Amino acid sequence: MGWADGLGQVLQNALGGSASEADIHSAFDKVAGAAPQGELTQSLTHVFNSDQTPPFEQMLGGLFGQSSPDQKAELLNQVLSGLGPSAGSVLGGLGGLGGLAAVLQGGKGVSAAQAQEISPQAVEAVAQKAREVNPGIVDVVSGFFAKNPQLVKGIGAGALALLMSRLSSQRR
Repeated sequence: MGWADGLGQVLQNALGGSASEADIHSAFDKVAGAAPQGELTQSLTHVFNSDQTPPFEQMLGGLFGQSSPDQKAELLNQVLSGLGPSAGSVLGGLGGLGGLAAVLQGGKGVSAAQAQEISPQAVEAVAQKAREVNPGIVDVVSGFFAKNPQLVKGIGAGALALLMSRLSSQRR
Protein backbone atom coordinates (compact mmCIF):
# COMPACT_ATOMS: atom_id res chain seq x y z
CA MET A 1 0.00 0.00 0.00
CA GLY A 2 1.28 3.43 -0.97
CA TRP A 3 1.12 6.55 1.13
CA ALA A 4 -2.01 7.78 -0.64
CA ASP A 5 -3.99 4.55 -0.10
CA GLY A 6 -6.82 4.99 2.37
CA LEU A 7 -6.58 8.75 2.17
CA GLY A 8 -9.87 8.97 0.29
CA GLN A 9 -12.02 8.10 3.31
CA VAL A 10 -10.32 10.67 5.53
CA LEU A 11 -10.74 13.28 2.79
CA GLN A 12 -14.42 12.49 2.35
CA ASN A 13 -14.93 12.82 6.09
CA ALA A 14 -12.91 16.03 6.24
CA LEU A 15 -14.62 17.66 3.31
CA GLY A 16 -18.00 16.50 4.61
CA GLY A 17 -17.25 18.03 7.99
CA SER A 18 -17.37 14.75 9.91
CA ALA A 19 -13.63 14.27 10.50
CA SER A 20 -12.18 15.67 13.68
CA GLU A 21 -9.21 17.99 13.57
CA ALA A 22 -7.19 15.25 15.29
CA ASP A 23 -8.13 12.80 12.51
CA ILE A 24 -7.06 15.28 9.87
CA HIS A 25 -3.78 15.99 11.67
CA SER A 26 -3.09 12.28 12.05
CA ALA A 27 -3.79 11.64 8.37
CA PHE A 28 -1.57 14.57 7.41
CA ASP A 29 1.29 13.25 9.55
CA LYS A 30 1.15 9.96 7.64
CA VAL A 31 0.90 11.64 4.26
CA ALA A 32 3.60 14.23 4.93
CA GLY A 33 5.98 11.57 6.18
CA ALA A 34 5.61 9.50 3.03
CA ALA A 35 4.82 11.94 0.21
CA PRO A 36 7.71 12.94 -2.04
CA GLN A 37 8.94 16.41 -1.08
CA GLY A 38 8.39 17.76 -4.60
CA GLU A 39 4.74 16.71 -4.56
CA LEU A 40 4.27 18.20 -1.12
CA THR A 41 5.83 21.48 -2.31
CA GLN A 42 3.54 21.63 -5.36
CA SER A 43 0.49 20.85 -3.26
CA LEU A 44 1.39 23.51 -0.72
CA THR A 45 1.78 26.04 -3.54
CA HIS A 46 -1.68 25.06 -4.73
CA VAL A 47 -3.15 25.57 -1.25
CA PHE A 48 -1.37 28.92 -0.73
CA ASN A 49 -2.74 30.13 -4.10
CA SER A 50 -6.23 28.68 -3.69
CA ASP A 51 -9.32 30.85 -3.44
CA GLN A 52 -10.65 28.19 -1.02
CA THR A 53 -8.14 29.17 1.66
CA PRO A 54 -7.24 32.41 3.42
CA PRO A 55 -4.77 34.66 1.57
CA PHE A 56 -1.18 33.43 1.35
CA GLU A 57 0.21 36.17 3.58
CA GLN A 58 -2.40 35.49 6.28
CA MET A 59 -1.57 31.77 6.36
CA LEU A 60 2.15 32.58 6.36
CA GLY A 61 1.77 34.98 9.29
CA GLY A 62 -0.05 32.30 11.28
CA LEU A 63 2.54 29.65 10.46
CA PHE A 64 5.36 32.07 11.31
CA GLY A 65 3.80 32.67 14.72
CA GLN A 66 3.90 28.93 15.44
CA SER A 67 7.49 28.42 14.32
CA SER A 68 10.62 28.11 16.43
CA PRO A 69 13.05 31.06 16.47
CA ASP A 70 15.38 29.28 14.02
CA GLN A 71 12.50 28.41 11.70
CA LYS A 72 11.26 32.00 11.89
CA ALA A 73 14.69 33.28 10.88
CA GLU A 74 15.00 30.85 7.97
CA LEU A 75 11.50 31.61 6.75
CA LEU A 76 11.92 35.37 7.11
CA ASN A 77 15.25 35.28 5.28
CA GLN A 78 13.64 33.38 2.42
CA VAL A 79 10.74 35.82 2.18
CA LEU A 80 13.07 38.80 2.37
CA SER A 81 15.28 37.34 -0.35
CA GLY A 82 12.17 37.35 -2.54
CA LEU A 83 12.16 41.13 -2.32
CA GLY A 84 15.49 41.26 -4.11
CA PRO A 85 17.35 44.59 -4.25
CA SER A 86 14.22 46.48 -3.20
CA ALA A 87 14.21 44.84 0.26
CA GLY A 88 15.61 47.86 2.09
CA SER A 89 13.14 50.36 0.69
CA VAL A 90 10.19 47.98 1.11
CA LEU A 91 11.08 47.24 4.73
CA GLY A 92 11.63 50.91 5.50
CA GLY A 93 8.16 51.66 4.17
CA LEU A 94 6.49 49.03 6.37
CA GLY A 95 7.13 50.83 9.63
CA GLY A 96 9.05 49.18 12.42
CA LEU A 97 10.95 46.92 10.06
CA GLY A 98 13.53 49.41 8.82
CA GLY A 99 16.10 47.89 11.19
CA LEU A 100 15.93 44.66 9.23
CA ALA A 101 16.93 46.57 6.12
CA ALA A 102 20.27 47.38 7.75
CA VAL A 103 20.73 43.72 8.67
CA LEU A 104 20.09 42.70 5.08
CA GLN A 105 22.51 45.30 3.75
CA GLY A 106 25.15 43.78 6.02
CA GLY A 107 24.62 40.51 4.18
CA LYS A 108 24.16 38.50 7.36
CA GLY A 109 20.47 37.81 7.19
CA VAL A 110 18.04 37.85 10.07
CA SER A 111 19.10 35.96 13.20
CA ALA A 112 16.81 33.79 15.29
CA ALA A 113 16.82 36.45 18.02
CA GLN A 114 15.87 39.18 15.54
CA ALA A 115 13.17 37.02 13.97
CA GLN A 116 11.67 36.40 17.40
CA GLU A 117 11.04 40.16 17.67
CA ILE A 118 8.99 40.26 14.43
CA SER A 119 5.23 39.95 14.73
CA PRO A 120 3.16 37.65 12.53
CA GLN A 121 1.35 40.77 11.28
CA ALA A 122 4.65 42.27 10.13
CA VAL A 123 5.46 39.01 8.32
CA GLU A 124 2.06 39.22 6.61
CA ALA A 125 2.93 42.71 5.35
CA VAL A 126 6.36 41.61 4.15
CA ALA A 127 4.91 38.51 2.49
CA GLN A 128 2.31 40.59 0.67
CA LYS A 129 5.02 42.91 -0.69
CA ALA A 130 7.29 39.98 -1.55
CA ARG A 131 4.49 38.33 -3.49
CA GLU A 132 3.83 41.56 -5.41
CA VAL A 133 7.52 41.88 -6.30
CA ASN A 134 8.11 38.16 -6.88
CA PRO A 135 5.09 35.83 -7.20
CA GLY A 136 7.53 32.90 -7.14
CA ILE A 137 8.01 33.51 -3.42
CA VAL A 138 5.00 31.25 -2.84
CA ASP A 139 6.99 28.35 -4.36
CA VAL A 140 9.99 29.18 -2.16
CA VAL A 141 7.86 29.28 0.99
CA SER A 142 6.11 26.07 -0.04
CA GLY A 143 9.51 24.39 -0.30
CA PHE A 144 10.37 25.58 3.20
CA PHE A 145 7.18 24.08 4.62
CA ALA A 146 7.62 20.85 2.65
CA LYS A 147 10.91 20.46 4.56
CA ASN A 148 9.12 21.36 7.83
CA PRO A 149 5.74 19.62 7.46
CA GLN A 150 5.07 19.60 11.21
CA LEU A 151 4.42 23.35 10.90
CA VAL A 152 1.86 22.92 8.12
CA LYS A 153 -0.81 21.66 10.50
CA GLY A 154 -1.18 25.26 11.64
CA ILE A 155 -2.91 26.29 8.40
CA GLY A 156 -6.19 24.82 9.59
CA ALA A 157 -8.22 21.70 8.98
CA GLY A 158 -9.87 22.93 5.78
CA ALA A 159 -6.57 23.89 4.16
CA LEU A 160 -5.05 20.58 5.28
CA ALA A 161 -7.94 18.69 3.73
CA LEU A 162 -7.41 20.62 0.48
CA LEU A 163 -3.69 19.85 0.64
CA MET A 164 -4.29 16.14 1.10
CA SER A 165 -6.90 16.17 -1.65
CA ARG A 166 -4.37 17.73 -3.99
CA LEU A 167 -1.73 15.16 -3.00
CA SER A 168 -4.19 12.36 -3.52
CA SER A 169 -5.16 13.61 -6.97
CA GLN A 170 -1.49 13.77 -7.99
CA ARG A 171 -1.15 10.07 -7.27
CA ARG A 172 -3.92 9.06 -9.70
